[in-house]
Amino acid sequence: MQPREVRAEYDHDSITVYQAFSSAIAKPALEHGRFVPPFSRTRMTWIKPSFLWLMARSGWARKPGQETILAVRITRQGWDEALSLAVPTDPDRRAFRSSDEWRAAFRHAQVHVQWDPERSLRGEKLEPRAIQLGLSRHIIDRYVDDWTLSIEDRTPLARKIHQHVQSGDLTRARRLLPKERPYPLPAQTAHQIAATP
Repeated sequence: MQPREVRAEYDHDSITVYQAFSSAIAKPALEHGRFVPPFSRTRMTWIKPSFLWLMARSGWARKPGQETILAVRITRQGWDEALSLAVPTDPDRRAFRSSDEWRAAFRHAQVHVQWDPERSLRGEKLEPRAIQLGLSRHIIDRYVDDWTLSIEDRTPLARKIHQHVQSGDLTRARRLLPKERPYPLPAQTAHQIAATP
């Protein structure tokens, strides 16, 4: 069974999550230090603490609509609250006794949790799973108004690392990566989101 561990860049009070947006959404967010229209509060938004997972997903900020990489620093209290409300997107037996039990929980979930293969610098899928959280319209106001501490443009960093990867200098690329480490989870939360104990 693939290991599922929350790894992130964090300190005593905050944790950094990543999102990729078009400049139409990212530019106003950077100017205001928080998400403002045209960012939508009425649809699910996905946040990911794994920088390399988002690099693979966004094609190193080259895919249409994902040209800007935002590092969103949010409160650990907010992140922990989101995890406490999260339900996996599949009926994992680590968290649920039956598909019916999972269906009942997922139907009312304010937060979705998905585990996807972590990625290498070259984009290859790795054995460990990386977490991403889907925040529904029922909780997105908390993310925007209460949890977000700052928003930073990490697009230049993404491009610099990618240049080193393309030139074959993985050592230099690795040195520039955000310092992600295992994030502590209460036993109950780890069970609930089907993380590796």
